[in-house]
Amino acid sequence: MAQKSTIYKVQLEIADLNRHYYASHNLTLACHPSETTRRMLCRLLIFIHNASEQLRFTKGISTNDEPDLWEKSLTDEIDLWIDLGQPDERRIAKACGRAKTVRIYGYEPRAFSVWWQQHQAALTRYKNLTTWELDLPNDNDLDSILDRTMKLHCTLQENEILVASGSQAISTSFRQKP
Repeated sequence: MAQKSTIYKVQLEIADLNRHYYASHNLTLACHPSETTRRMLCRLLIFIHNASEQLRFTKGISTNDEPDLWEKSLTDEIDLWIDLGQPDERRIAKACGRAKTVRIYGYEPRAFSVWWQQHQAALTRYKNLTTWELDLPNDNDLDSILDRTMKLHCTLQENEILVASGSQAISTSFRQKP
């Protein structure tokens, strides 16, 4: 019998001081059996970094035709395509052809650094692509805010995010690659 996804309910209170975006979001995240909680929390942090009323999680890891998150227009055009990790160049080309804006977020420093060095020159031809690197806290700190039902208060300033849950808090930063 196949394992089922673990479901997390998240209530986010976001104060994005950069974009002057202040909103509440009630989310349901599914952590696929082949996905680590670290990766799932990265998806959540990326949601916070790009939060909008139209931003949605997709089937993600269980399908090749969709990103981890996307934002679609009322006419079903893809305004924003967000992938997590180190996608291959064919996937990036496909995303850049389908979406107005594409963002890639790397979260494993060593693997992402190698990937970036190998692909940097080729990626410059995609004018609608930006690449980001997450500087994550260690797994114990990430796990301190992890619960099946979470209420998180998030503050974004510059490229830093502070996420607080009760008496626990983590901080992470995002660096845009040139």
